[in-house]
This record gives sequence, structure tokens and C-alpha cells, in this order.
Amino acid sequence: MSDAQPQLSIPPEAVWGPTFDVGRATDAYIATIPAKDREKSDAYYEGGYWIGLWSTLLFVVVCWLLLRTRFAARLRDWAAARGRGPWLQSLIVAIGVLIAFAVLLLPWDLYVSYFREHQYAMSNYTIGRYLREWAINLAISTAFIGLAVSGIYRLVRRVRERWVWWATAVTALLILFVFTVQPVVVEPLFNDYKPLPVGEVRDSILELARETRIPVDDVFWFDASKQTKRISANVAGLGGTARIALNDNLLNGASLPEIRAVMGHEMGHYALHHGFKLAFGFTVFFGVGYFLVNRFFERFRRRHGVAWGIKDLADPAGLPLAFAIFTVVLYLLTPATNTMTRAAEAQADAFGLDAAKEPHGFASVAMRLSTYRKLEPAALEEVIFYDHPSGRGRVERAMRWLKEHPSQ
Repeated sequence: MSDAQPQLSIPPEAVWGPTFDVGRATDAYIATIPAKDREKSDAYYEGGYWIGLWSTLLFVVVCWLLLRTRFAARLRDWAAARGRGPWLQSLIVAIGVLIAFAVLLLPWDLYVSYFREHQYAMSNYTIGRYLREWAINLAISTAFIGLAVSGIYRLVRRVRERWVWWATAVTALLILFVFTVQPVVVEPLFNDYKPLPVGEVRDSILELARETRIPVDDVFWFDASKQTKRISANVAGLGGTARIALNDNLLNGASLPEIRAVMGHEMGHYALHHGFKLAFGFTVFFGVGYFLVNRFFERFRRRHGVAWGIKDLADPAGLPLAFAIFTVVLYLLTPATNTMTRAAEAQADAFGLDAAKEPHGFASVAMRLSTYRKLEPAALEEVIFYDHPSGRGRVERAMRWLKEHPSQ
């Protein structure tokens, strides 16, 4: 950690005064980003649109390959031949299929998450660290998703057509776990979390926490700089497990007003119960996915079931088919899920401005985020692809707040 905190730089046109104008102040902040840097960040972000499409298509191709080679059916038969019951058969198939996905898609993942990130100067990963963390994440996700999938197959066997409703209810608990517990339990496996030393930054964050009724008495920082150049922070956990954390990129590279703006935003997510609300929202979308899997699975099975070795929906040999349908459905729902998340982010922005009272810090952070987010998307582009408000929109919100609260 650095000893001296950077100072906030405010464009002259954005300084409050008798002639202050929201539009002019917003333009002044936008103008602090050189045209060359904007072109680079626009290209990076727009490339993500195609990555989402190609990731989905490649995943479906891998599902098709696993079906054509009867990979899941062979795993099922192998487990059955050794006297394993239906639950263990589905668990073995799920684990095998998930590992197959990870291995077959590793070249694509390397391009997207390692080589492309280095190409745009966003990553600090070494190839060794990346592969090590990939393996850890694979082990955790395979165990977690494998148990979840085998549980869903048990529901299909027991309640048949009603499995959609039961699976949706169980998914709600799993998503809530991911949103609220995973940052506290799993993320320390990838980064070291240490108490923030006593000082102005810690005192200011704890003061914000008291004002927003976040039940914590300490602040943590973590060493994300070994992986990325991005800034981030979070307020995670429930009740006594609540934890405030910010990464070292934010801690060492941002001014105190910027840190307060970020932490006010993150405290907004906690105070507004976005973990619960987003868990419910994503549960609904997952439920839609389950419903459509239930609807379309049999159509494919009737046509290809014999060739692929699939008996019925309760047969884990059909897992690659179910995954393919589910993945396509969620991809097509992306504009809806992005809109839901973007609305929550906008609410947290508003909360953070009221709590931290740092409009210039908020606007400056929006400019920092412009290194990997397109600043000024078209209206439809934002609706479809953005899960956060645009950079321009965030600066405008901050400047409007400043105009409405000139004495703050």
C-alpha cells in the first residue's frame, strides 16, 4: 500500500459556481479522456458483445460434440455397471460433463480472460497464476454445480413435471448464497484479505458505514493487483458476517473522495438489499430457463434420443442437451437481466451520492472505469449490452446532484 493518497483533480468547467451548468460540467469530465484511449476502451467493450455471442455458440457446439460421442451416456453406463444408484450416476455425469466443458473450452477462456486482457493492458496475471486459479475455480464450481445438478435430477425423478417449480425454489437459495456468502467464503481462496491500517481512509469508510447502518467495525483490503488493473470494492455477507473490502488498485490509485464515492455505492447495494432482490430476479430468469428446458427437451430427444443414448428427461445422459437449451435461453434473456442489474446499479449510484456526498469523486471514478467501459453508448446499445449505467450517464447524475446540493 502507498503512504500518500492521490489528490482529486476537478476540471475547471465542473467546479461549482454561479455559472455552473450540468451539461458543460459533464462534457468537461468526458473531455479528460483522450480520444485514443476512448477508441481503445470502446473497441474493448464492443468486442465483448461478440464474445458473449461466440461463447454461447461455442458452448452449444461442445454440448453437441458430447451428445454425438455419447459422452454423458457412457459415464452413466459406467456408473450403473458398478452398481451406483440414480443419484450417484447423475453426480458422476454432472462432474464429468463440467470437467469436459472446462477442458474443451480452455483455449477460448485463455483468449478471452488472459491474452485479450493483456492485449488491452487490463491484466497482471502470469500464465502460471491464471492456470492455477482456473484449476481452483474449476474444482469449486464443479463440486457446487455438480451437487446442484444431481439434486435437480433427483427432483425430476421424484416430482416429474413439477420439477421446474421445485428446482426454481432451490435455485433461489443457491443464488442467494453466491451473492451474499461467496465473496466472504470463496474469494479469500484467491486473494489475501488484510485489515486496513488505521488512518484517514479507514476512518472515513467506517464513518460512512455507521451513517448507512452497515454492521461492521473493520475494513479490509485485498491484493487484486496481482491479477488485474481494475478497481473494485464490495460490501458482502449477512448480519454478523458482513465485510467491507476494497482492492489495492482502488486503495493506492484513487483519491479519498473517489474511494468514498465507490464505498458509498457498494454500501448502497447492501443497504438496499440488492443481494436478495437480484437473487429473486435471477431466480425468475432461471425458472424461465428450466421451463423452456422442460418444454423443448423432449422434442430433441424424440428425434435424436436413440443416437445420443438419452432415455428421458430424468436420464443424466441428456445433461449436455439440457445445458445447451438452458444456455441459449439465458443468452437470449441477456437484455432483461442486464436491465435488472443496471437498475440496481443506478439505485446504488443514487444512494452512494447521498451517503458519501462526493459528486466529483463519483464522476472521477466513472472516468477511471472508462478504461474498459464504453463511455457513450447509443440508447438501444445500453439497453441490450450494459449491466451498469453508462459513464456519461453516471457523470450527469453526479453533476445534477451537485447542482441540487451546492452546499454539500
